[in-house]
Amino acid sequence: MLRAAVAVSVVAALGFTAACGGGGDKGDVVEKPTGSAATEAATKAADEEKGGEGGAGGSDAGSAGQSPLTEAQLEKAALASGDAKSYKIAKTPEGDIPAESVPAEPAACQSIADMFFFTSTPRAEARAARTLTARNELDATVVSLALLAYEQSDAEKVIADLRAKSKSCTTYEHADYKHRGVKALPAPKQGDEAVSFKLTSSIEGTDVPMTFTIVRSGSTLAAFYAMNLDADKVQVPAEVIEAQLTKLTKLMKLTKPEKASG
Repeated sequence: MLRAAVAVSVVAALGFTAACGGGGDKGDVVEKPTGSAATEAATKAADEEKGGEGGAGGSDAGSAGQSPLTEAQLEKAALASGDAKSYKIAKTPEGDIPAESVPAEPAACQSIADMFFFTSTPRAEARAARTLTARNELDATVVSLALLAYEQSDAEKVIADLRAKSKSCTTYEHADYKHRGVKALPAPKQGDEAVSFKLTSSIEGTDVPMTFTIVRSGSTLAAFYAMNLDADKVQVPAEVIEAQLTKLTKLMKLTKPEKASG
């Protein structure tokens, strides 16, 4: 099943996206991922760097933070048709984001590998995923995104591990394929903090450049990655990130408890 899921993604990146698409945004149940605890070392590394890397800063609610959003809330907050006008948006099939974390070799690269299927350690309480393809037929970029709900301390650990491993992990094997050239990129100044990195996957004999961006907003991670066979064009579109974070922020404000007066 995993090989098939990856192969489908490659076909999409090659531009054969007509058969994948359209609606399906209602009624599906997303399974929860599982995994082991994140390392304390990664958290410590992130704490040392957080002030200077990614994130707008100043909006963090503290270690307790907001309670994890529910699956229903994530589905409401995730992009839907019309939210990003340059893209067709479809709910990602559950078979493309398996519930269980798939082991990577070496294990030190596990957190980087996990983001392809939107799994993580610690595990998310709930998740909602989407696949986007450009309406412009000349643009072969395929974008995957997911909203991942955690306890805030767990969200911080996940992004800390990604930040640390994007600098130390270079090559790994995952889901029967090889991935190389992992390199940290400048993170966008969005959310409470963010991390970005790139890599190249060798899938069915094809080199597929990929770029990842993960933004933390309170206890929720908005995770994005883009695939395009042209390495110069593989980037997560700013339009998609902005649209998703705007919609997520709006829902979070609606669900935030009112402070008692006086």
